[in-house]
Amino acid sequence: MGTGFTIDTPIKIAHLGIHSVMSMVDDVLVEKMRKRHSEKHNLPFEPISDKSHDHRAKRFTAWLNLVGELSNINFQNLKIDKSEIRRYINLLPVDAPLRLSYYAFMSGKPSDAALYQWAEKQLVSGSIDVNIMTKLDRENFGADGNKLMAEYNDAHSALRGFAQSSLHGTLVFSAGMNPKLYGYLEHFPDFFPDKDGNFKKRIALKVSDYRSALIQGKFLAKKGIWVSEYRIESGLNCGGHAFATDGYLMGPILNEFRQKRIELNAELFETIRQSLSAKGLVVPESPLQAKITAQGGVGSPEEQEFLLSHYGVDSVGWGTPFLLVPEVTNVDQATRDKLSAAREEDIELSKISPLGVPYNNLKSNSKDLEKLEYIQKGRPGSPCPKKYIALNTEFTDQGICMASRQYQHLKLKELYSKGLPYEEYQKAHEEVVHKSCICVGLGTAALLVNELDTKVEGAGVSVCPGPNIAYFTGEYTLESMSDHIYGKTNSVARADRPHMFIKELNIYIDFLADKIQESKYTADAKQLRYLKNFRENLLSGTMYYRNLFSNSAPWNSESFALLQIQLSDAELRLHAITASIFESLTQAG
Repeated sequence: MGTGFTIDTPIKIAHLGIHSVMSMVDDVLVEKMRKRHSEKHNLPFEPISDKSHDHRAKRFTAWLNLVGELSNINFQNLKIDKSEIRRYINLLPVDAPLRLSYYAFMSGKPSDAALYQWAEKQLVSGSIDVNIMTKLDRENFGADGNKLMAEYNDAHSALRGFAQSSLHGTLVFSAGMNPKLYGYLEHFPDFFPDKDGNFKKRIALKVSDYRSALIQGKFLAKKGIWVSEYRIESGLNCGGHAFATDGYLMGPILNEFRQKRIELNAELFETIRQSLSAKGLVVPESPLQAKITAQGGVGSPEEQEFLLSHYGVDSVGWGTPFLLVPEVTNVDQATRDKLSAAREEDIELSKISPLGVPYNNLKSNSKDLEKLEYIQKGRPGSPCPKKYIALNTEFTDQGICMASRQYQHLKLKELYSKGLPYEEYQKAHEEVVHKSCICVGLGTAALLVNELDTKVEGAGVSVCPGPNIAYFTGEYTLESMSDHIYGKTNSVARADRPHMFIKELNIYIDFLADKIQESKYTADAKQLRYLKNFRENLLSGTMYYRNLFSNSAPWNSESFALLQIQLSDAELRLHAITASIFESLTQAG
């Protein structure tokens, strides 16, 4: 959800029992938002200067404490407000036990005092969680130019900011394993369990397959850190950065978690038990359990229910559709209008990220248009005011961002000096200037919505929806989106929306086709093995889906027929795309 779209979402919805996640990347944005909300709620505000010691961690701690305080105030106010209690309840599924309990209780026409007592016992606030992208762990330097200790790296500082806050939420790690960062968790007692298996702060890992979950979970367990949740996200059918698997599809991945869940818990609990004992720390009296959750491309209540019932996941995450809910996310009107009008061709799996990772991008977003203006003026690249992705050291000792004006000037100068043929130079030139300043652009919408100064950042907005946005049109209230999620109404404007599994399969086929095309004249034996393995994994996945769609109860005759047709079309496309090209690749190899 970018760096700014959900940066204050918990203040808006946590009191309604809804969980949300805030990104811990942009401490400058966080400081501006803390000032804004402090003024709005008549609370004292003491600025934290970027010249002060450990300012990044302190800014995150101060912001998270404020978010927790305001969310709690909202929750306490809700419990004395009949209409807000009713709103809380009506956001639940129609068959939710709490909803049924509420209406049974209200049928007795309780007093206000009795209703408050009921709410005090029965209602809970939504979890306030944070996300740290493990790759964004830039090294930092002191005023004297010397590199600071690793604990002052960007991700380390963000972790410390959360650890030292008063929140009792979950820290979600995404983008793969960072051993040094994971090891830093041991410095903070809030991440260790008590004898009852409770935590002040929990750890969740966003993973794309079982092997990744096992490796990372075991690494952390050996340090005495328990992973309380594995968030399985589609590798490509998701928002933001897309970490493709080697052709492994979400259905088979979820099935492996279903089959090995007990084994995973047992193995990792034995590992953490030994580790905690060796450290002289408290060992829980009963085995710990990890939640398995799923997200990425979910767009209908039927898909959500199938994930819950068939794979036994504990919950299902929705992200992209909420970009169209103004009372929940920070999206400026111009960008929301573009998102609302977007169709499949308007969402691209792009190469604009300076991280070098595929990135789901809304075409013609205002940040990319700003980038094109720089290019047309003969000054490609961004001024790079925040430097959160300043990780490249090709030309400098200290990292610079590949989207920055500094890097692109140096890289283009290098390219020109090589005397490349025109077409080869133009292709290389385009690859350099294509990178976009997303670390700034993904936070700008929050500034615009909250009427904050954008003089440093500029007004360009980056936005990173999942492909699922193509099937939602218009703006939604929280109630209307909730009603869609739980099947009370249907907010999907298009009846031709493919099933999430079929959509992901086709995205992976497109991804493979691009990889084959890129390797057409340069493939070596290693690349050929990768491409063939990718194809075989996709074919294995289609066989799994054919069996799944044939034997699982939820499919009625109409949906069964449609799924079979969509699957067959995808299989034919996969064979057509790969057959002739693989033949030529094999000959070339």
